[in-house]
Amino acid sequence: MVTILGAPRENLAAAPDMLGKLNLSTYPRATKPPEFNGSTIDGRTVSLASLGGKVVLINFWATWCQECRPEMPMFEQMHREFAAKGLSVVGINAREGTVAIRAYAKELRLTFPLVLDPKGEINAAYGVIGLPATFLIGRDGRAVARAVGPREWSSAPAKRIIQALLAEPALLRDGK
Repeated sequence: MVTILGAPRENLAAAPDMLGKLNLSTYPRATKPPEFNGSTIDGRTVSLASLGGKVVLINFWATWCQECRPEMPMFEQMHREFAAKGLSVVGINAREGTVAIRAYAKELRLTFPLVLDPKGEINAAYGVIGLPATFLIGRDGRAVARAVGPREWSSAPAKRIIQALLAEPALLRDGK
């Protein structure tokens, strides 16, 4: 299941086409995602607040998750292609150790931040009930999309959604 939350009409004008191709549906505007704060496998701290003004793609995953594995190179590709334009890709791993996560990241050559969630608190805050689960957050901090289950994140519709979100201003004026 994938859902789009409050996609602005101006910049996601092709939303019906993109939504249909990715099986997405819309939600009310102004939905705010839960704040999170966690440490990466290399000891850095990442929080949603620290990513303000960026488009944020959060992926909840695990090394044992067979459906997660094909998505990880797609997220790495998005990270490499769009990070300089304002996209921040963050992987959040629930309840696995640093050694296993590092080995997985090395094997798949992942360079985007991988956040540890040893107690599953971030997963719980986002209501994650299955893996993989992916969330998109706009530059203005609103929740934009949610996917439970794997998606083709390297597809043209997915890239158009990212590009449309990157084209938006960090703060929308007058709620428009």
